[in-house]
Amino acid sequence: MPHDSHDISPLFRIDVAQSASEPVIAQTGSSQSEMTALLHQLVAGQDRQNELMEEMIEQMHAGQRQRSSELTQWKEANPLLARRCRAAAEALSQVQTEFLQSLTLDVNNSHEEMIDSEFVLNEFVDRYGPRLAHLNGVLQLLSQLSANPVDHR
Repeated sequence: MPHDSHDISPLFRIDVAQSASEPVIAQTGSSQSEMTALLHQLVAGQDRQNELMEEMIEQMHAGQRQRSSELTQWKEANPLLARRCRAAAEALSQVQTEFLQSLTLDVNNSHEEMIDSEFVLNEFVDRYGPRLAHLNGVLQLLSQLSANPVDHR
């Protein structure tokens, strides 16, 4: 069954009057409505994603507020221990500084050997890694439990 070329509506029409490097594609009415519908769906999806992100942020903030409230209550219930945690955190901070001084000297003195030898690098990581991780963890805990700089004695 032969089709007349006038009966078929093209999806896209290329304007050949423009330069060959920049063809202009004009959409027909039905494809424009499809494109508009897709864009509306994209916007609705982004709106929903934004709502979910806002809910997630609110949940995170609620957890942080709860934790902060619990820490404040603990500090008020244990003021002497909170002050001792502050003093211990300050002392441990000095220990950490000395430890980092030793670590950096070791790195500066043996960085070429570390590059050349996996064994030397592993020895360095085994020597400093766990201690540094644990030291940082203890220091963070003491800092969180410590009283604010303005103590009520």
